[in-house]
Amino acid sequence: MRKNLPVNDSEYVLQDDRPIVSKTDLKGRITYINPYFLEVSGFDEDELMGAPHNIVRHPDMPEGAFGDLWQTLKAGEIWSAPVKNRRKDGGYYWVIAHVTPITEGGRIVGYMSVRTKPTRQQIHAAIAAYAEINKGSQSTITLAQGRLVRKSALSALLRRGRLSMRVRIALTSLPQVVVAAFALLHLLLTTAAIPEWMLYAAVVGGLLNIALYAYIDRGVVRPMGDAIDLAKSLAGGDLTQRTLPQCNGEGGRLLRALGQMQVNLLAAIGDIRENVTTINQATREIAAGNVNLSARTETQAASLEETASSMEQFAATVSQNASNAQQARLLSEETHAVVRRSDAAVADVGATMNAISDSAKRVAEITSTIDAIAFQTNILALNAAVEAARAGGSGRGFAVVAAEVRGLAQRSAAAAKEIKHLIDDSVEKVNAGSNLVTGARVTMAQVVDAVARMSHVVDEIAAASNEQALGVQQVNDAVGHMDKVTQQNAVLVEQAAAASGTLHEQAMHLSHAVSVFTMGPAVQ
Repeated sequence: MRKNLPVNDSEYVLQDDRPIVSKTDLKGRITYINPYFLEVSGFDEDELMGAPHNIVRHPDMPEGAFGDLWQTLKAGEIWSAPVKNRRKDGGYYWVIAHVTPITEGGRIVGYMSVRTKPTRQQIHAAIAAYAEINKGSQSTITLAQGRLVRKSALSALLRRGRLSMRVRIALTSLPQVVVAAFALLHLLLTTAAIPEWMLYAAVVGGLLNIALYAYIDRGVVRPMGDAIDLAKSLAGGDLTQRTLPQCNGEGGRLLRALGQMQVNLLAAIGDIRENVTTINQATREIAAGNVNLSARTETQAASLEETASSMEQFAATVSQNASNAQQARLLSEETHAVVRRSDAAVADVGATMNAISDSAKRVAEITSTIDAIAFQTNILALNAAVEAARAGGSGRGFAVVAAEVRGLAQRSAAAAKEIKHLIDDSVEKVNAGSNLVTGARVTMAQVVDAVARMSHVVDEIAAASNEQALGVQQVNDAVGHMDKVTQQNAVLVEQAAAASGTLHEQAMHLSHAVSVFTMGPAVQ
């Protein structure tokens, strides 16, 4: 016997009205489990499917209990008894196990076990009984078809010699038949002085017993046997059996009721199977669609996240451009002011150059006057020298003075010529400077006009940049909101995918559960 170890004293109590359901093949390998089996046992589905069902056997259970289980099931009977099972973590849980053979066409193809929650009284009674059974040869009780019985020769004989209803009815009728047979023989073979009416009464009584036996056998025993066979087939999930009642008695009514239940089950299970198939296909498509939608939503969320990041960078850039445009506008205003001051300065330079030109012209006039005075002085000096020469010796001193005056006049004339030459050169340069100042003023006017236009354009750029920054910020906020919504949608889609997957699994479990019932090719 398999011993699953280790074990501990941690009990898992089943919930009310939540059965544990499993199916096995003829060798006890698990072919189906319901979700509650996984929850209670603690095993994973991969660990249970295809594994022997004794994977949950607890070492406290008597070996004879499972021997009685298999003996009962192979006989085609239903086995029901309290069972202590082991959880994966070593804990345990108590159930009332109802094990039924699964039949197809009257042939056993597997076994179904439905386990329900026992009461505490049933658990305490089972603990005491199994402790007694575990004593082995010293035990006074044992199990027979899941029921506790006394371990004695008489009890075993009675169990082995248990008579069917037909035999028991026959035994009750046998004395009357024997009496009738003896009476008939006595009537035919002897001439003893027995009242003839008694012999006829015995014969008639025997014949009536035979007729009554036949009536009971046909009206009760046979329908009861058919009803038991049909009930076993229904319990085993075989809905293909067809039994037509041959009488109108109580047995016939019972058989008709079971037949009607079979027909109703056929209709209900047929509808359930058809709906489960439709639901299974729909949930499979929904699950696949949700998986694809989840993948696309995740991709969209990733793209939106990248877009949001790019929009944030773009918004920062646009904001920086707006700030730079604002600074450029301020610099343009300052440049416009500087250019205007420069234009005013050039205008002042022009005025100064004009004043210098006027002063130079005035100096040139004064120089011309000095040159004329020097010329006249030179002439006067020549005249004075002529007069001194005429005077002879008395005019020598005057002649010296005249010669000095003449020299001074000549030097004054030369200096006046140089001054005139310098003044003329200065006037030309002043005139050239005035022309340059005039050109500069024209250029500065153009610069002022260009700077004014540039300032206006920069103002427009600054205003547009501000509006663009506001628009980009709104777009950024919208993209951020869309990103949050998409993230929420992604979570919802994942939840929907998980829910549809769970629904698909539930539909598969329901399909497996309904597959217990065999409906035959005609119904399918």
